Amino acid sequence: MTNLNQFLTEKGYVRVKMHLTKTNHFEIIAKINGVKGRFILDTGASNSCVDFESTKLFKLTAKDSEIKAAGAGAIDMLTQVSDKNSLKIGKWKYNKLALILFNLSHVNTALINHNSKPVDGIIGADVLKKSKAIIDYNKKYLYLKM
Repeated sequence: MTNLNQFLTEKGYVRVKMHLTKTNHFEIIAKINGVKGRFILDTGASNSCVDFESTKLFKLTAKDSEIKAAGAGAIDMLTQVSDKNSLKIGKWKYNKLALILFNLSHVNTALINHNSKPVDGIIGADVLKKSKAIIDYNKKYLYLKM
């Protein structure tokens, strides 16, 4: 009998290790525009996001947005949008990623208060759908279709 990794590899998926934080979030390392960062994997976030503070780090070109962000106890947060970014998670790549930029200080404050490291952003359902993602919660792996 083949295991999940063998089965999905044969189907064209790549495997990426996830790390469980002390706050019970899964975290992955990804590159945006060639720059490595730490991201929470959030199946409930409709879009992938980056903190305003990381705009220069990830070489993002941002424009103001009419959309207000909400999540993790905060509402009506101002946002910006950055189009046509490259994203690399493990060996999986996508070159037309739109990112929402907003203030993630409330998320990072909560992480730090629970002895976890701050994050640069969130990988949301937009990327998970695009990559036909499969999450192995038990073994802590994310599978992305090439």
